[in-house]
Amino acid sequence: MRWENLTVESGGHSRAADAALFGADAVVTRTFDTPEFAGITFHEVRARSIVNRVPGASRMPFEWTVNPYRGCSHACVYCFARKTHSYLDLDTGLGFDSQIVVKTNAPELLRRQLGSRRWQGEHIAMGTNVDCYQRAEGRYRLMPGILAALRDHANPFSILTKGTLILRDLELLTQAAQVTDVGVSVSVGFLDGELWRTVEPGTPAPERRLDAVRTLTAHGIGCGVLMAPVIPFLGDDPAQLRATVRAVAESGATSVTPLVLHLRPGAREWFMAWLRRHHPHLVRRYERLYADGAYAPKWYQRRITRQVHELAQEYGIGPAGAGMPRRLRPREPAETALPEPGTSEPTQLSFI
Repeated sequence: MRWENLTVESGGHSRAADAALFGADAVVTRTFDTPEFAGITFHEVRARSIVNRVPGASRMPFEWTVNPYRGCSHACVYCFARKTHSYLDLDTGLGFDSQIVVKTNAPELLRRQLGSRRWQGEHIAMGTNVDCYQRAEGRYRLMPGILAALRDHANPFSILTKGTLILRDLELLTQAAQVTDVGVSVSVGFLDGELWRTVEPGTPAPERRLDAVRTLTAHGIGCGVLMAPVIPFLGDDPAQLRATVRAVAESGATSVTPLVLHLRPGAREWFMAWLRRHHPHLVRRYERLYADGAYAPKWYQRRITRQVHELAQEYGIGPAGAGMPRRLRPREPAETALPEPGTSEPTQLSFI
C-alpha cells in the first residue's frame, strides 16, 4: 500500500514533516511517554484497502495478506521488509524500527471486505511483511477485531510472529479454529542470548517465544516453528542447530522448518553495517557467500536444511509444514458456550 491510497483521519492533525512526506493531513502522528515506546513515532492512517494480493512472481506460498502495520519495533537487523519503508519515503534503517505506520481502521475495513460478494473466502496470511504482534499492537489492539472478523466469516488464515502477545488473543484463535482453518507459526532461529540481543533487540527472548508455542499447543492450537533465520557463521554451528531443534521439540511444536538468512536490498545494507560493527572478521566471508544476490548458495541452504531435518527426525517432530492450518472440533455441549461474535474480551498478557 502506498501513501496515495490513504484517506484523512477524521479530526486529524499532522506535522509539517508529515505533510512533506505523505501529503497534507494524510497522517496523525503520535508519540507516547512510556518506556516501551521510547523513541518510537506512530503514524496513524486510514487505509482504503487492507487485503493485499501477493505479486505473482513472489516465492510466497499464499496469495492474500493483511498487514495492519508498516515498520516494526522488533528492529531485526536482517528484516527483508525494510525495503518497503522506502516506498513511503521513510528510512529503511532506524526509521523502519521507530517510524511505525498504524492502519487504525484495519478491523472494520477487513470485515467489510470479507463481506463483499467479490471475496471468495481465500486464505489470508498475516505477519508475512512485518509482525502483527509487534509492540504497537499492545497499544492499538487491532488484531482482536481482525481475528473476530475472520472468525465471523469463517475465513481461513495463518499468522507468523515473533511476538508473545499472540497469547492475549488465545480465545479468539480457539473460536476461529472451530469454524475454519487456522495456522500459527512462531519464528525462532536460534537460542544464543548474545546474538539475540544484538540482532533482534526488540523481540521477546527465544525461550519466551517457545513458551508461547507451548501454551498455544496446550490449548489445542497446533503451532509450528519457523527456524528463521539461520545466520551463517553465527548461528549455524551443528551444536547450535541441535540445541535449537531440541528446544523446539520440547516446546511441543508440530514442526520445524529452517530458513537461511537472505539479504534483500534495504536489509542487506543495514545487516552488513551491523556486521561490520559487531563481527568485522566475518564481512569478507559474507561478501563471498552472498556474492550472487540476496540468497545464500544452494549448497549451503541444502546443508542447513538437511541438518535440521535430521535433527527434527531424531527429536520426533516434522521437518516441514510449520504452522499448518488446524480446525478444532466443536466443544461438547456441556462445556462453556462461546460468547456471541464480537463480544470476546480476552485478558491481555505481558509481551515484553
